Amino acid sequence: MKFAVLVFPGSNCDADLYHAIEGVYHETAEYVPYTATSLAGFDAVLVPGGFSYGDYLRSGAIAKLAPIMTAVKAFADEGKPVVGICNGFQILTELGLLPGALLPNRQTHFICDTAALNVVNTNTMFTNQYQDNEQIKLPIAHGEGNYYCDAEMLAQLKTHHQIAFSYQTDVNGSLANIAGITNEAGNVLGMMPHPERAVETLLGSADGKRLFASLIATIRNGVQQPC
Repeated sequence: MKFAVLVFPGSNCDADLYHAIEGVYHETAEYVPYTATSLAGFDAVLVPGGFSYGDYLRSGAIAKLAPIMTAVKAFADEGKPVVGICNGFQILTELGLLPGALLPNRQTHFICDTAALNVVNTNTMFTNQYQDNEQIKLPIAHGEGNYYCDAEMLAQLKTHHQIAFSYQTDVNGSLANIAGITNEAGNVLGMMPHPERAVETLLGSADGKRLFASLIATIRNGVQQPC
């Protein structure tokens, strides 16, 4: 099993993702630079948080044009798992792999805190190791995490059970307190909270471990969980 951890100029959570895969679960992870053009041989792609290209223009707007993103889109279109965390979520919405957009926080300033979340849908390849309606805590660190989509898209997200995580309170102004969503096919996840920063109790929470455990179990079993 092999995980690609993408690296852009300005990424700062790539090492955390690498540790979650290699250090905690002892699976193979490999850094893949933004200049690469192939994802051959990988079982999953992880798009890290940070400030790709300094968040110039708009968070994720430049990163979506990086050479590797053509391969990421093809990888996702084949039904293979892609996870975007924080800036990674922003990049995936800019790329069109996930609906909606991440706007500046309602407070108009950067938030660094621990957020209380609800696991809304446990029937995905990313959440199947959690309990239904489980309450967890994960770190957040973002300035543009305010999820928005129009009313029609929100209805579709609910109808197709694409909301994976929600905040228990209004953290940043996100529509319906959305913290993480999947695409309709269920193989792409974007979330603003950082599970990779919560894989050891020493860090204050290990609630993020089961996201990676869910994905590893799904890949190992060779069965894609429906969304």
